[in-house]
Amino acid sequence: MTSTIEETASAPADVTRGAFDLEWGDLIKTGAILGLGLVFMSLAGMPTGLDGRLLIDPFLSLGYVSLLWLPLIVGWSVANEKVLEGMVATRKSARDVVAGLVVGAIGGAGLSLLIVLIGAFDIRDPLVNWNEKTQAFLSFQRGTGFGVIACIVVSALLAGFGASLHLMPRRVRRAIVSALLAVISVAVFESFLVDVADPLSFLYTKTGGLLPLWAAVVAALALAMTLSGGGERIGQARTNFQELTGPAKTRQNTILIVVSGLALIIIPMITGKITQELLANVGIFLLLALGLNIVVGLAGILDLGYVAFFAVGGYTTAVLTSTNRGPDWPEWFPTLPWWGAFLVTLLMAGLVGLFIGAPVIRMRGDYLAIVTLGFGEIIRILFLSDWLSGYFNGAQGITNIPPADFGIFEVKGTDPRSVFYLVLFFAVISIYVSWRLERSRLGRAWMAVREDESVAEAMGINTVNVKLMAFVVGAVLASFAGAIFSAKVGSIFPTSFLILVSIIILVIVIVGGMGNIVGVIVGSIVLVGVLGGPKQPGLLQEFSEYKLLIYGALLIWMMLQRPEGLVPNARRSRELHQDEFLQDAWLKGKVDDADENGNGADSGTVAPGLAGGAS
Repeated sequence: MTSTIEETASAPADVTRGAFDLEWGDLIKTGAILGLGLVFMSLAGMPTGLDGRLLIDPFLSLGYVSLLWLPLIVGWSVANEKVLEGMVATRKSARDVVAGLVVGAIGGAGLSLLIVLIGAFDIRDPLVNWNEKTQAFLSFQRGTGFGVIACIVVSALLAGFGASLHLMPRRVRRAIVSALLAVISVAVFESFLVDVADPLSFLYTKTGGLLPLWAAVVAALALAMTLSGGGERIGQARTNFQELTGPAKTRQNTILIVVSGLALIIIPMITGKITQELLANVGIFLLLALGLNIVVGLAGILDLGYVAFFAVGGYTTAVLTSTNRGPDWPEWFPTLPWWGAFLVTLLMAGLVGLFIGAPVIRMRGDYLAIVTLGFGEIIRILFLSDWLSGYFNGAQGITNIPPADFGIFEVKGTDPRSVFYLVLFFAVISIYVSWRLERSRLGRAWMAVREDESVAEAMGINTVNVKLMAFVVGAVLASFAGAIFSAKVGSIFPTSFLILVSIIILVIVIVGGMGNIVGVIVGSIVLVGVLGGPKQPGLLQEFSEYKLLIYGALLIWMMLQRPEGLVPNARRSRELHQDEFLQDAWLKGKVDDADENGNGADSGTVAPGLAGGAS
């Protein structure tokens, strides 16, 4: 073993393989997966459904982009090589491009087969998108023969281009990617940019879509900025900020917080109602995600019924402020102003947190998740039931909920700016409370329970009380969002608190980064701000019909490629990735032992994968 290690250390930095020295089995498998992905996207109806949304008028629509990105990304991944310590890299060459072309052509052939099958068979009964419209879209409106050839050629070229990016100098590659992303972003976020800055409307046509001239200008600006070193300077500034310690770190954090706070106060003043409504929705889901981050991210309790606390906050505020509550309430039952009802809501949410947490707190793992899921549904069904309809009006809900009146101003749904400022106020409180708790003795106890409950209990931590406190704190933070939501909407219905809300909040926490407050903020912006909530529109309103599909795909990708989240907790990052890569390499047979003469593959060296190594 010692001689093998010495041989590895003296091995060349990289090796070269011929242009057609490929792992054909892996290439065929990857191409087949690409073809299945393209066929699935087509039959899901996303390309035809989004075809009416022009990005660059009249050349490119959002429908075609929803397909074209798949070969590009797969081509990049085919030539991507993860080189761990002690491994020998494969020199990037024409072999990578050939591999991308082959994979893209196989994937495009799958799409071409779909075009032919749609014309030959009629199975639109189970597959509603198996129709002439899909066939015409995939054929570029030019007939089956043209479509078959075009799908193979376009898919191969895109995958080949994605693979060829590895051959380019780093700065050139970053410039090209930045230009593509800049053009797509400016085109996709048209409504947001025009709402924020109306003078930018000259960039677009009256019917929607970026003008070709301005698309070229945006691409040129992005190229110039990246080639001039703008990206490196930004990256260096970020690295310098992360390396700060002590008073310098505190001072920079303070400046960043003050600047961010001023920006959040000023932005709603200069934007239209579309952006203000979007910010208000993001803030409400941020409040919910901060509470669930305490339960899941810090304490490690998988709560799938978290929406119950949201419902309790909304219904308690509605009952205490509205005159249109159930007829069985006694006449002496008080009608309170919003701030008075809010205090009662906090108390009620804490009691419900104790009520739900107490009987299930000794459970662990899957059992705990299933029981909390059941309690979440029980709370919603109780509000919906005939048994309590005299108090909560059942399916008719509670209407005529007055706005939150603070004397000098009111917070109501018709004024999303005021709603956002109220949400911002409570978000600041929730962030501060979460930050203090995370660094407190209780927070350290939560993290100990999350890592290993048995060890934490052996160390003297009262795990029952600690987990119960997580439920209570999470419930109180969720009640913030429920109270604001009732005043914003002006009515409360059981259908507003489906289990889907709990799932989306959990996805926000996972995607953003469990246990990290900044990660939760980023997750709320990315998911709710861009894609939208269960019933709330986001920046990409065109994807509202497919948001659950995107949520699922994003969650799967995060679990496989970045389980620590977009903005990970430092402790969780140290636990992940490196060991997983090594384990996968051994399990897949990618690690070969040297032969007796030392002429075999180096120990610890991953054999090249699809085009250039383990990918």
